[in-house]
Amino acid sequence: MSSRQTKTDVILIGAGIMSATLGSLLKELVPDWEITVFERRANAGEESSNEWNNAGTGHSSLCELNYTVEKPDGSIDISKALKVNEEYQVSRQFWSYLVNSSLIRNPRDFIMPVPHMSFVQGEQDVTFLKKRYEALSNNPLFQGMEFSDDPGKLMEWIPLMMKDRTTNKPIAATRIESGTDVNFGALTRTMFAHLKKQNVDIVFNHHVDDIKRTSDGLWELKVRNVDSGTVERHSAKFVFIGGGGGSLHLLQKSGIPEGKGIGGFPVSGLFMVCQNPDVVAQHHAKVYGQAPVGAPPMSVPHLDTRVIDKKESLFFGPFAGFSPKFLKSGSMFDLLTSVKPHNLVTMMAAGVKNVSLTTYLIKQVMLSKEQRMEELRDFVPNAKSEDWDLLVAGQRVQIIKDTAAGKGTLQFGTEVISAADGSIAALLGASPGASTAVSVMLEVMKKCFPQHIKAWEPKIKEMIPSYGESLLENPELIREIHASTAQTLGLSDNMPLQKARRTVS
Repeated sequence: MSSRQTKTDVILIGAGIMSATLGSLLKELVPDWEITVFERRANAGEESSNEWNNAGTGHSSLCELNYTVEKPDGSIDISKALKVNEEYQVSRQFWSYLVNSSLIRNPRDFIMPVPHMSFVQGEQDVTFLKKRYEALSNNPLFQGMEFSDDPGKLMEWIPLMMKDRTTNKPIAATRIESGTDVNFGALTRTMFAHLKKQNVDIVFNHHVDDIKRTSDGLWELKVRNVDSGTVERHSAKFVFIGGGGGSLHLLQKSGIPEGKGIGGFPVSGLFMVCQNPDVVAQHHAKVYGQAPVGAPPMSVPHLDTRVIDKKESLFFGPFAGFSPKFLKSGSMFDLLTSVKPHNLVTMMAAGVKNVSLTTYLIKQVMLSKEQRMEELRDFVPNAKSEDWDLLVAGQRVQIIKDTAAGKGTLQFGTEVISAADGSIAALLGASPGASTAVSVMLEVMKKCFPQHIKAWEPKIKEMIPSYGESLLENPELIREIHASTAQTLGLSDNMPLQKARRTVS
């Protein structure tokens, strides 16, 4: 066993989009701080951030129906949609700063313009979509949204989905051109490559086994080399636990009171993927539908144009599944070992409350390929089995906690849990995750470095011009930011994508 010990200013656990974002922000603000990153896998962005492990949607509520809820009085609550969209605008500003500062050379390596659409069938859902469109389209964040229930118009927008469709049910869709497809894996790797040039120590194939507070107030990590088994001790003034599904166990090991009473519920995902150029060329959009009754919000079906390694493909899903692992590369005992005396009652309450969800997940796991194809045919009526393959996506761990809604409530979203003194923070939860990484990491910095925020503000405003201002109250700023980030990120011109798609087909 090695006795090597090091001390540093900041340790980031997990080399995903969250640590990449926090590391990049801190390096711009305090270049002289020493940062070390530990990642159990061999490369950055291998788990949830990886491009094959998520849908690559730049989540901005342009198409995701679960971010808008119909209230009992029939009106549409758009508050969550506005919040998610505003947070995505913050990410776009920071990415634009990285491009303008030449820290990212080619934005087309990670972001592409792809229209975002919502598609519904049946009178009730068509009425809901129309009301949703009316509630959102007047807002400057959703400028340019179109609605149509005309099959001829829908044939123009989504030919693959309309071809051979025989239905007497009313159908409708909304469409907005300013949507994006984001390769979060490529973005993560690019940011870490830049951090490495700035002398950030990025250590792969190293697993954090334990974490505890030392008498001098530092956090000491017991870190194991996955290949050799040797163990080292590393300590830091500040630790960020950004290990995706692996974060809950480390939060529990830290022993901070804020981490007590929290549990996790793992949900796996599967996508059907089509790489047949003839089929791919007929669809150019991310099209989200309504979640089936009883399905969790992250199981909203959608048919997505994806651009990975300059090649287009189509993803359909996600089909939910169940595995007790908290990471794709995790252990079958992850769920069991996350149950502690302090969260046992909460976990049991969640189990009782979510019997229907568990039943739904088990049914999803049991689906045959042909049954999955039948669900796909609801979107693409003439889909052929030979054109579609099954892809296992990343693991998501939803937070379980006691809330005003009762004990053992399953949370859908991301949450930062931090110690009262700000010396350690963990990110738990799932979607919209990566899209809102910059906002979430700014929240971490406010909670954990309150003594520095005032001095950092001018630089933060340089990186994120809207920082400290509400976009919703400033329509002019929204238009300005939307135009400038679209220009910088190459989103205002569709041509390169059209050329790319011609070479594909």
